[in-house]
Amino acid sequence: SVVYLQIEAEVQRRKQLIHQSEERRAIISRCYKPKHPEVYTLQDSFLAPEFLEIVSFCTSPGADLQGLLSYLESFSDKRIYRLPVFTEEFCQAFVEELENFEQSDMPKGRPNTMNNYGVLLNELGMDEPFLTPLRERLLPVTALLYPELGGACLDSHKAFVVKYALHEDLDLSSHFDNAEVTLNVCLGKEFTEGNLYFGEFNQEPSAVPRYLEVQHASGRGLLHRGGQEHGALPLASGRRWNLVLWMRASAVRNQRCPMCGAKPRLVPARGFGDGFTEEEEQEQPPSSVDLCALG
Repeated sequence: SVVYLQIEAEVQRRKQLIHQSEERRAIISRCYKPKHPEVYTLQDSFLAPEFLEIVSFCTSPGADLQGLLSYLESFSDKRIYRLPVFTEEFCQAFVEELENFEQSDMPKGRPNTMNNYGVLLNELGMDEPFLTPLRERLLPVTALLYPELGGACLDSHKAFVVKYALHEDLDLSSHFDNAEVTLNVCLGKEFTEGNLYFGEFNQEPSAVPRYLEVQHASGRGLLHRGGQEHGALPLASGRRWNLVLWMRASAVRNQRCPMCGAKPRLVPARGFGDGFTEEEEQEQPPSSVDLCALG
């Protein structure tokens, strides 16, 4: 049937993505000359002092959720939180680097099927020196905020930057993330409007969805559950870059695919393989996978 052929074509397209990405990464590694090579390796000086203070609290004896919430900005009851992540100086240097790459003749992959403008950060070689350390820094925070989603054992990620600008991508339709927990950091520049909006969690359907708008602030990040419906309203002027970190917990998704809800059938893959592994073979899904922090 036509539908079967369309599905088969999409399967083949997705199988080619990893090979195409590896080819782009090899060319970029060989040929691209960074404007700010220092931004490729995470340093404490890039992180907002408040972020370091939050992480310090979460790793202190007796740290608990109520104590953590006093450091964060919370939005309604949707478990969406805002916190300072990067300094303004880092954001400015990183955006200059992204614009330098954008203006180069290097090959570029789309961040995802919904964003046409942006960069896959693994293709810039940022996974090991920058993104993995950032994810690991966040673990004490996500362990307290999202224990039932594997917040203590987010062991892989997909990271990209997206750009919104006039005559390019202005907004982003309502969607869920292929992630247990998402960090979305505004990197600036000058822009107006373009708020994020959040609907319902995908396991809590509502007859009358309640939507919440949240403004972006440069250097600050929003933490939310990947299954939280969300999107971006149209930008009115200027341009905005956002770093998006999809964080995944194999202990959770090996039991239940976050996108389709079924137990996944694993196939070999390079890299993080969308966060699935073959290591977890449990009969029952873990009731509270935050205990993996003790392993």
